[in-house]
Amino acid sequence: MIYTSCILLLAGCKTTQKTTSSTSQDSKYTEDLSVWRPKAEPATATSVTTPTTTGTTPEDRKTQPYTEARFAINRQLDTVLDSIDQTNRSRRYIDGFTIQVYSGRREEALNAKKQLATSLPRLESEVQFTEPIFRVKVGKYYSRMEAQQDYTAVKRYFPAAILIPEKISLNE
Repeated sequence: MIYTSCILLLAGCKTTQKTTSSTSQDSKYTEDLSVWRPKAEPATATSVTTPTTTGTTPEDRKTQPYTEARFAINRQLDTVLDSIDQTNRSRRYIDGFTIQVYSGRREEALNAKKQLATSLPRLESEVQFTEPIFRVKVGKYYSRMEAQQDYTAVKRYFPAAILIPEKISLNE
């Protein structure tokens, strides 16, 4: 064991020999790969005018007569769709988003609503009161992506505006 480790240690300490590199023109690496390049065949007049790839032309295709499905699931599918429809009709709210412009005292909330109406007249805003805070909210959006464009416009005038999730009434 000791003998082999000494041999490995001495072999590892051996001085390295200097390698020489030749810079002459004869030692540069060259290889001709042109034999491996794909060769393009010149286009002929017949190949340009007949672009058939499958070997069939529209005249060769035969029209199939209409066949009614034998294993239709229409009755089962109709009952499922009816139950989904009933569930959707019973829903009064849907999850969505709104932009909260201000939250605080009543006078400042009314001022924020007035400023919003003059700055962005196309957006409808409303003041909501949940004791003890007045909130000014803008828009009703079904997805965050819908709300993002108006949110960036509101952010210019109201830097403290935030995008919040809210239940949107479907009766309106």
